[in-house]
Amino acid sequence: MYDMYQETILQHYRAPRNFGPLEGAQYTGEESNPLCGDHITLRLKVDPTSHKVAEVRFEGDGCAISVASTSMLTERVLGRTLEEVARLDKDEVLKLLGIPLSPVRVKCALTGFVALGHALHPEAAARASA
Repeated sequence: MYDMYQETILQHYRAPRNFGPLEGAQYTGEESNPLCGDHITLRLKVDPTSHKVAEVRFEGDGCAISVASTSMLTERVLGRTLEEVARLDKDEVLKLLGIPLSPVRVKCALTGFVALGHALHPEAAARASA
């Protein structure tokens, strides 16, 4: 089972889903992990009628865990309402990877999730960086 999850992580790293720019995004969040050099920018477009995520894309560089986790996260949020996306928690994101992680690798795995939080709550991100 562990090998299957490792292969899935490598697939998402080599060919990340929803990777690239997103023109006209209504929500943008960024996060960096100075411990390993990961940097993720995540963007969302939301349908104004349904309040569902219509498009999600990310850009940046990172280790395999960071990129794969963000790729999986984008698949998870696509089509969900903003309310549903806001209820995601870090344990759900870590569960997507399916493997145990050291504390340092947990920070890598959550880089995209933190960027998502900054996108949804830009005022909190601004306070944190001040």
